[in-house]
Amino acid sequence: MRVMDTALEALPDDLATLRAMVLSARAETARLLAINARLEHIVQQLRRLQFGARSERLDADQLDLALEDLEQAEAEIRAEQEKHDPALKTARAQTRRNGRPALPPHLPRVEVVVAPQSTACPCCQGPMHVIGEDSSSRLDVVPAQYRVLVTRRPKYACRACTDGVVQAPAPARLIAGGLPTEALVAQVLSRKYADHLPLYRQAQMLARQGIAIERATLAHWAGTAAAELRPVYDWLKRDLLGSGKLFVDETPAPVLDPGRGRTKSGYFWTLARDDRPWGGRDPPAVVYSYAPGRGAEHAAKLLAEYSGVLQTDGYSGYKSLADPRRSPAPVTLAHCWAHLRRRFFELTKGGAAPIATEALRRIAELYRIEEEIRGRSAAERQAVRAARTRPLVDALQLWLKARLAEVSGRAPIADAIRYGLNHWAGLTRFLEDGRIEIDSNTVERTIRPIALNRKNALFAGSDEGGVHWAVLATLIETCKLHAVDPEAYLADVLTRLVNLWPNSRLAELAPWNWATSQAQ
Repeated sequence: MRVMDTALEALPDDLATLRAMVLSARAETARLLAINARLEHIVQQLRRLQFGARSERLDADQLDLALEDLEQAEAEIRAEQEKHDPALKTARAQTRRNGRPALPPHLPRVEVVVAPQSTACPCCQGPMHVIGEDSSSRLDVVPAQYRVLVTRRPKYACRACTDGVVQAPAPARLIAGGLPTEALVAQVLSRKYADHLPLYRQAQMLARQGIAIERATLAHWAGTAAAELRPVYDWLKRDLLGSGKLFVDETPAPVLDPGRGRTKSGYFWTLARDDRPWGGRDPPAVVYSYAPGRGAEHAAKLLAEYSGVLQTDGYSGYKSLADPRRSPAPVTLAHCWAHLRRRFFELTKGGAAPIATEALRRIAELYRIEEEIRGRSAAERQAVRAARTRPLVDALQLWLKARLAEVSGRAPIADAIRYGLNHWAGLTRFLEDGRIEIDSNTVERTIRPIALNRKNALFAGSDEGGVHWAVLATLIETCKLHAVDPEAYLADVLTRLVNLWPNSRLAELAPWNWATSQAQ
């Protein structure tokens, strides 16, 4: 009661001031209620993402947008609080100073000295000297500046002779007779294939700078660059196909079909290599190949010379590659436990599903062991799997067979169990070879950038556009695997290629080798 009495005593006696305070409080309440309603809407969206029907669930990009909105709303509330509470503002400012990351040392530093208006002593008016200082660093930005690179080639002649004019040859250019430098083309490619920014939006951004370049012109630059980069792409593809173990997957790539006035289904076939979980020395890489379909003939063509371990989902198009009569040699197929787990997980979302729930629990035990041995050598991984994982897998197989005999053959749970038992040889391959992962999530992660570009661009303009997309995405996504800036890489590699870089040295242009040379 004493707190309430004190608050009442603090109210002004003036009615006009009191009325203004009430109106201000009412406006603030309305504002906070609006923010609360927005936050509740976001919470409902997040609940649908986690628990809703599949048709209602948010995709990952929508989730990011929802989280951004939530964080912005929180920042707005905190800013309003700090306006009315100086002590709170001071405390939070100190927390931000303590928690903010260090700025990279390679960024240029611009010093701004903020000095008092007068440095004369207020007592005796004598000059004061510096005894210390406070210093703070903030991250600033200079807006992107386009410039015109003027290349002059003077001609020289002898005044005493009539012949013999000397002039340096014109530098090689990616776009002969065109506007862009290789650095500008690299920026266009990086924005489209690394940042998923379609060319028409890039044309709009250029227009805001007063630079009128049509989308079709940007597309011409991208296609020309893809053709120039094709030798590096081909080298990367050969390098991956020489690996002892690969992941493979395929994803749709809608392609415009002008003859029918709609799109047709092309596919990106993705090869990925990542031996880091078992300490392999081959650098991680990904290669995309465009094909006009998903038939087994495309898999056979892509992997015609490959005979190592191939880790995939259960798609039947790869089965012919494991034929013992295959030349030069059959591949060893390893399948993905994540795909089997996903089938059981889908069944648990519809309500009580005791068999699916128990299957998920047993599969989780396998993943816990894999988490423990990640990063160990292939021999160590195989030894642990033989001792601890194999008994669990054998018990799971017997349990699945017993459950299959108990349920209706047409039940969804029966389909999930049959999928696992039909692919059991491939699912248990990881027990025999420490290099093999328990799932093919490695290659599925490399497909996500393709899906983002597909979402923003809707479709490729032609089969040739799909091929260009595959070439450029290969180089950019492999750069990302090695923490290489794709824009800097493409600018440098394009410059080297147009200046007739020898094919015998293409290995030096692989992103991992390029990064090493830049560091040196």
